[in-house]
Amino acid sequence: MAFPRAAALTRASLARWPLPDPGADADKEVRGRVLVIAGSSETPGAALLAGTAALRAGAGKLTIASPACIAPGLALATPESRVIALPETRGGGLAARGCEALAPLAAQVGAVVVGPGLCDERASVAFVRRLLPLFRACTVVLDSIAMSVAAEESFDQPVLLTPHAGEMATLCALPKSLITKEALHVACEAAMRWRACVVLKGASTVIATPQGRAWRFHGSTPGLATSGSGDVLAGLMGGFAARGMPPEQAAAWAVVAHATAGQRLGRRVGPLGFLARELAGEVPGLLRQIGR
Repeated sequence: MAFPRAAALTRASLARWPLPDPGADADKEVRGRVLVIAGSSETPGAALLAGTAALRAGAGKLTIASPACIAPGLALATPESRVIALPETRGGGLAARGCEALAPLAAQVGAVVVGPGLCDERASVAFVRRLLPLFRACTVVLDSIAMSVAAEESFDQPVLLTPHAGEMATLCALPKSLITKEALHVACEAAMRWRACVVLKGASTVIATPQGRAWRFHGSTPGLATSGSGDVLAGLMGGFAARGMPPEQAAAWAVVAHATAGQRLGRRVGPLGFLARELAGEVPGLLRQIGR
């Protein structure tokens, strides 16, 4: 199968995809709601990072759903968010029956981010399987072990997948070296097979759609290769999607904003050593700059 050449994704190319303008009188409902399902006893901060990033991307309302053991702490750490405590498995993951508590949100949210910091892969896959039919009307961003559901099925709803080369190698049962060498080919083939928008992360990031479109972004910074950075990126995608952007547009803005935030911190703090928690704070200002 012949795959397209990837178009260059730059700050200038985003002019074709302007940010939604809610208007000066818009309230938080107009800017969209995002649901972040994330965290575990070992990595509670992942939910905080993703949720904060979604708000920094401009979403109007945030709900975080997390294992019950960390929900009180998250509620205190994110006063801007509603926090829902979900039942846990013995392995510390999310029990599939917890989807019942989230079902009433299906008609309210514009995007769902699932996966940052989750554990118990088998339970997480069962949870995602039950969750997806409930949220057909919005974009679902699958991150980390939540992506494992893609190995079993393709999607019939808007889905965004965010693998790095190692995760893609596992999902596709291919050597990591091949993923790195043939990133465009692998991402395009996966996007068409899974019927999802695929963001294959790396020093050069590829975005591929099931319709055969592809973009490549150059301009990452080494400091972004740090714990929690991917959680921030997933949250940004969810925030942009909640504002009404289709998956590929939300992915493009998130990738550029994430990298630009890293570049800013790299210049101010140093090329290595800035923290993932610092990335989201850079986003509102740079969105204004890029939007011009």
